[in-house]
Amino acid sequence: MVDKVISNNIVTIVGIVKDKPTYSHEMFGEDFYNLDLIVPRLSDVSDELPVTVSERLMVGIDIEKGTQIVAEGQLRSYNKFVDGSNKLILTIFARNISLSDEEIKNPNQIFLDGYICKRPIYRTTPFGREITDMLIAVNRPYNKSDYIPCIAWGRNARYSEKLQVGDRIRVWGRIQSREYQKKISDEEVITRTAYEVSISKMEIVDKDPSDNEYYESDFICEEQDE
Repeated sequence: MVDKVISNNIVTIVGIVKDKPTYSHEMFGEDFYNLDLIVPRLSDVSDELPVTVSERLMVGIDIEKGTQIVAEGQLRSYNKFVDGSNKLILTIFARNISLSDEEIKNPNQIFLDGYICKRPIYRTTPFGREITDMLIAVNRPYNKSDYIPCIAWGRNARYSEKLQVGDRIRVWGRIQSREYQKKISDEEVITRTAYEVSISKMEIVDKDPSDNEYYESDFICEEQDE
């Protein structure tokens, strides 16, 4: 997990397979599958995180419901046209998977090195907790970027509120899932799941004039505050 290609987006999660993998898509003759991992937090709550796995990584590994696996890779994003607008879809793109029967002290870790691409939004919860919502663009090869929603807490929230679009930032934390309700009409309310990075540590990288800006794309920042 140290090669240059993925050094700015590193994920390691350990969790229980919720259901057997389901077929996702084919690319250049290689089939990919989706599965959800139930990843415990320090509290009694767990996160259900989506993972995309190549068929070639699953050779010799029997992935059944209830199996505990380790998935290492990147947190990636793509756009999907849903209900008349673009929606940001997140998945953990596995570069390696393995079986595990050990209890892991920290089963959910992520590191990102990217750029602020949307004005941070500071808010407080009904219980008075301070939160700042950020959208970070993380470069990958071939002029592509992944757009990762992140949340900072407490003093990090107050600090990151003042960040500007284009600022480079490194963050460490965990990936979390969160259910929310969206009103479709006066009679219909649907429940959706959002994924975001909960930041435990962050640092601002001094701007280097030779540094490449985050890549421009056709990404539309819609529905990201939900």
